[in-house]
Amino acid sequence: MLFGKLLPREGNFFDMFNQHAERIVEAARAFSQLVANYNDQHLRDRYNLDVDNAERAADRVTHEVNRTLHKTFITPIDREQIHSLINTMDDVADLIQDAAETMALYDVQHMTEEITRLTDLSLKCCERVQDAVKLLARIADPAVAEAALKTCEEIDRLEGDADRVLRSAMSKLFREEVDVRELIKLKAIYELLEGVTDRCEDVANHIEGIILENS
Repeated sequence: MLFGKLLPREGNFFDMFNQHAERIVEAARAFSQLVANYNDQHLRDRYNLDVDNAERAADRVTHEVNRTLHKTFITPIDREQIHSLINTMDDVADLIQDAAETMALYDVQHMTEEITRLTDLSLKCCERVQDAVKLLARIADPAVAEAALKTCEEIDRLEGDADRVLRSAMSKLFREEVDVRELIKLKAIYELLEGVTDRCEDVANHIEGIILENS
């Protein structure tokens, strides 16, 4: 009994998941503002910095989760589930930063309707991820588990919408863009933004698995 009391137990994993989800949404909202204000160089630089800061903060949370996981003997959910969930969430933040950096490195001069639509869908996906993560600590309640699963289904639908926008954007790009350099730039950005929704769907799949195994 004494041995059991001395073992490090649980940790604040759900709190850290929530902190990371907040950073994801911060990055997504900053990127959305970057796109909306792209013609203003001052605002562009400001929102690029905001994306970077949010991604670095998300990295710190990820490192803390993994560090705590190594020190904790008894965890609230399966250890592999914790590891997979936080690292997949971190992929979301990384891709948002990658998209912002790519636009700067490629010296993209203007935003397209497709970038705006994919950005909007990415932001909505990130917000739904935050909603689902908030419910994880209470999934023993069947009503909460059901709400989380419905939120995950919404993420899946948003990812499907982004996939359709990407296919349409690629078709238009290869039919209408005559500047090969511009085509390469936009193709990369479209794929990165759709990739954000893909990773959000991966997070949703992890959450669904956690719910099914633990609720």
